[in-house]
Amino acid sequence: MSDLQLVWFRNDLRTLDNTALSAAAQRGPVIGVFLATREQWRRHQHGAAKIEFIHRGVRALSDALDALNIPLLYRDIGDFSQAPQALEEIVREHDVTTLHFNREYPLDERQRDAAVSEHLHQAGITVHDYTDHIAFEPGELLTGQGDYYKVFTPFAKAWHQRVTAEQLALRDTPACQSALTLTRNAIPALPDADRSDRVDAHTWVAGQDAAADKLERFLDARARRYATDRDFPSLAGTSELSAYLATGMISHRQCLQAVMANNGGHLADGDAGLKSWASELIWREFYQHVAVGFPYICQHQPFQSHTAKLKWRHSDPDFNAWCEGKTGFPLVDAAMRQLVATGWMHNRLRMLTAMFLSKHLLLDWRRGEAFFMAHLVDGDFASNNGGWQWAASTGTDAAPYFRIFNPITQSERFDPKAEFIAHWVPELADLPIKSRHQPSASERRATGYPQAIVDHKRARQRALDAFKELD
Repeated sequence: MSDLQLVWFRNDLRTLDNTALSAAAQRGPVIGVFLATREQWRRHQHGAAKIEFIHRGVRALSDALDALNIPLLYRDIGDFSQAPQALEEIVREHDVTTLHFNREYPLDERQRDAAVSEHLHQAGITVHDYTDHIAFEPGELLTGQGDYYKVFTPFAKAWHQRVTAEQLALRDTPACQSALTLTRNAIPALPDADRSDRVDAHTWVAGQDAAADKLERFLDARARRYATDRDFPSLAGTSELSAYLATGMISHRQCLQAVMANNGGHLADGDAGLKSWASELIWREFYQHVAVGFPYICQHQPFQSHTAKLKWRHSDPDFNAWCEGKTGFPLVDAAMRQLVATGWMHNRLRMLTAMFLSKHLLLDWRRGEAFFMAHLVDGDFASNNGGWQWAASTGTDAAPYFRIFNPITQSERFDPKAEFIAHWVPELADLPIKSRHQPSASERRATGYPQAIVDHKRARQRALDAFKELD
């Protein structure tokens, strides 16, 4: 068969608004492939929650492609190093003329893609790669001095000034093609090690249809209150689209187009809730640019190099208490229990728990970064790393090192009725609201809730002293 096109799906598990798929379908009949690299995912600290969500997403993608008569091949190859050979075998077996894929930006992924492109070029196969996950290819949006942005606000300003309608336009979905003799692969069951019994498959229904449904319900019911409600974990104030964006079951363009359709064509102006949510989507792009402009962050290094000398504590008991939601600070513990139980954590609480680990406990932020990646269904390297380094004051837009959230103040402000605490720390549910935020010693003994593992004022001073030693 002449001019057969191969689309390599990765973090773009959709047929809608998919740049590589759309471009391939314009050139000839298409087949797809997904390479499962579970060994690599584990090295990248992805846990069962995300691996299972990806797996269900691939099944949904296969069904969506099947409706277009596009068969999806499935190969389990272990790690990235095996991708060049696996793809060459597929193109040889099926007489493919061209490979298409959408670019990814963390260092290992870029090195994998470079190796694939070089290998297939030498084998005489044409390779096309595309900007799809973000509006601007890293290097296109630079400061006046020609450098990558280190701070989000000027990046966002430049993004709004330069973004074009074409960059945000939805890509055409392929028409149903003539049936091929090749049929899709059966997708095998996940090994027991990669199955998660903690992620509700009804909450995280995989696939582009589920993502589109969540987007529609968010816009109908919550988007215009997003700017005010998003900080309150007891409210359903967020879009719940992070896992779908991380795996590409929905695109940033679909989201931004939806904002403009509901906001008079605007992204930077208009409704406060819609504008605020659009800004969060641009934050995701900013961190992808950072991963390319400062690749050492992909190698476990702090963005601000001088903070590499910070003297972190080493305390497994403190780290384990944080992981298990047993620090004695109710909102911190509620957040950590939510993460472990559901594979997701409210964004305000991600900041709080990350700052608690890195500042109150003065434990290395990289331990927390890895723990989050191992549990999050929406784990995305660039966003997770960026958020952790922000909280630890080692990263871009770094919170000044003297900004240290008071967990009790945060609790009283963002969970004023202690409803979130009551749900996730049920041993405190029968206490008065004030006591749920800060139980007395006798209330802790009576309920079995632990004493606080640190004193806020002393822990704050310890962190300040550690950072001052860097000056």
